[in-house]
Formats: sequence, structure tokens, C-alpha cells
Amino acid sequence: MGRLADLNAFMENQEVNTVDAAKKVRIGIIGTGWIAEAHIKAYLNQPDVEIVAGADLIPGKAKAFFERFGVEGVKTDYASHKEMIDDKSLKLDAVSVCTYNRQHTIPTIYALENGINVMLEKPMCVTMEEAVEIIKAEKKSGKVLSIGFQPRFDENMKMIKKIVQSGELGKVYYVQTGGGRRRGIPTPFGTTFIEDETAGLGALADIGCYSLDLVLNALGYPKPLTVSGYKSAYFGTDPNYSNYVRTGHPEYASKFGVDDFAAAFIRLEGDIIVDFRISWAMNMDTAGDTIILGTKGGLRIPSTECWNGTFTQPLKIYHEVCGEQTETVVPMLQTKATLFDLKIRTFLDAVKNGGTAPVPSSEIIYNQAILDAIARSSDLGHEVEVVIPEI
Repeated sequence: MGRLADLNAFMENQEVNTVDAAKKVRIGIIGTGWIAEAHIKAYLNQPDVEIVAGADLIPGKAKAFFERFGVEGVKTDYASHKEMIDDKSLKLDAVSVCTYNRQHTIPTIYALENGINVMLEKPMCVTMEEAVEIIKAEKKSGKVLSIGFQPRFDENMKMIKKIVQSGELGKVYYVQTGGGRRRGIPTPFGTTFIEDETAGLGALADIGCYSLDLVLNALGYPKPLTVSGYKSAYFGTDPNYSNYVRTGHPEYASKFGVDDFAAAFIRLEGDIIVDFRISWAMNMDTAGDTIILGTKGGLRIPSTECWNGTFTQPLKIYHEVCGEQTETVVPMLQTKATLFDLKIRTFLDAVKNGGTAPVPSSEIIYNQAILDAIARSSDLGHEVEVVIPEI
């Protein structure tokens, strides 16, 4: 068990980078809805950030947003992201793109084309074609584009990757993953999550992208080859869905245009199979633990609803020691900062120091390709090939 001891030791006593507070990063926020709240809180925790601008399509929303967080001197009199980015007096270094899914692509590309670094909230976008255009703009700009997968910075999530990459499990050949809310269609913030014209994809992109990143990152992001996908919307389109009734919004059923459940059988390079399922609503308490099976051992990762943070029970490795079947419990690790703070801090460090993106598009395009393929396969009713063009 020497390798596991080494893994635990590696994760202890992380060094904290010294921040040059005199060198400010000038930030703008595009889209000031719910997820932008997490961004602004994280930015306000950084000593080297100056929030200078914000834009939202709804008049007055950006102004009210910054006032609520007590941030003064922020320019918000913009009718669009384009107006804000075109205002060269702002001298923007970076923007957070916090719009709804279908509006991720346009402001991201425009910011990159204007020499501005981008923190792009997950999912990267809706379609594979959009992902390709974003990466083209990124490469042409030479700027930092990082995608908003904060669970990557959780110490327990890092341990999963360490275990897989250490060889402790041997050759990985099968993965089961997913998440599931019993009743959790996200309508407390209105209908932007559930309408096709704003969201494009439902549970599949909202929380499914997290579940996929968990295992793909641990595996080293192997290329997806084929996908047989399924999605449905039995709960979201039902006016008698319990949360609609409870909140007095049965009309949301007629607006629901995305998936509330999705599943897929995904083939990856390296002869690896991923059995995936994700749910906003289902008649079950869990979609099951995530398991990673290898030729020398198997790893069980306790289930969560969303995979957007950490988990609450320890990892467990099933393997043989001296010919006897045994199980090793991996102690839970403590992350020394909030995940959103780490997401923003690592992005800022890359912007200031000319480093690489902490969550690079070169990996997340594979995640996006799978989301796109699941949707296409479900619509077509058969397995589809995943084609990722050279960019």
C-alpha cells in the first residue's frame, strides 16, 4: 500500500501562491443572474481584482446586481456584451461569461477577438459546432480561456485522478457514472434553465457535464469514439410535477423544452466503456455510485446529486492483497479554500503570469462532444460516431 500512502502525502500541505495585490486584474461580468453571484463573491475575495463593468440584456439588472453586493464605481449602462467590450476606457483584462447556455458562444468569441481573457461558465456551450468556433477564437487570440469546472480543485476529486493515474487500478476498462435528483428541476430562478431557446440542453448539460468531467479528467481525457444516447422529459412537461404545483407554476410545463433525464453508452479510446446517466427528476433516490473498474482494482465514489462540489463519504478501493480480497478506505481530504475561490484564483494566476488555462478547452471539447453526441443520438434513435475536427 506504499503507493496509496504516497498519494495521501502528496495532497497534504499545499503551498499557497503569493498574490501581487499591486497588480490589479480588471474584470467585467457578462450576465448577472444566479451563477454570477458565485463569481462576484469569489472575485471580491481576491486582493488583486478590480471589478469595473457588467452587462446584462435586462435593463437595470446589472446595476442592481452590483449594488446588492456593495460594489461601487462599476459601469453597467450597456445594452449588450458588445457595448461593454467595445468600451476601451474600461481596459478590461478578463471577463466572466455567466449567461444562459445558448448565449455562451457569442460573448466568449467577441471577448477573445478583442484580446480579453475569458472565464466561461460550464457547460462550454450547447453544440459541437459552437465549441469549435470558440476554440478557433481562443487559439487566434492567444488569450486564456478557462471553463468553469470548480470540482477539479477539490482535494478528494484530485485524489480520484491520482489513484487512477498511479496504476493502482491497473488498466481501466469500465466506468459507471452519473447523478440524480429525485425532484430537482431548476425553476426557482425562472425558466432560463428549462426553455430550449435559452438552455438548449437540460440535466444533460447542467449537471451531466460535471459527472462526465469527473471521470474523463481522472482517465486523462481519452477521446470519445461513439455514443448511444437517450434523453427524455416526462417530468418537466407535466403540469402536475410536484415542484410546479408547490410553487404555483403549472404553466412551466408548457415552456419546458429540454431534457430532465439522459443516459448513454460511451466508447472511449483505450477500450474504455462509460455507462452514464443523469437526472433532474426521477422516481429513485440515486442514480448510483460512480465506479471505475480496472484489471487490478476497482474504485467506488459515493453518489451525489450534481457532482458540482465534493462528496461526503470516503472513496473505497476493492483489490487483492497477497491473494486475498480486501477493501481500502481512502481518508477524506480537506480542501483549504472554497472551490469557486480556487476556480477564480487559478484563472487570475494564468492571466497575470501568462500560464495555461486551469481547465483547458482542449479537454472540455471532448466533454462537449459527448453532450452533443448524446443529444444527436437520442434524436436519431441510434448510435452515432463522435467526430472532433482538428482546430
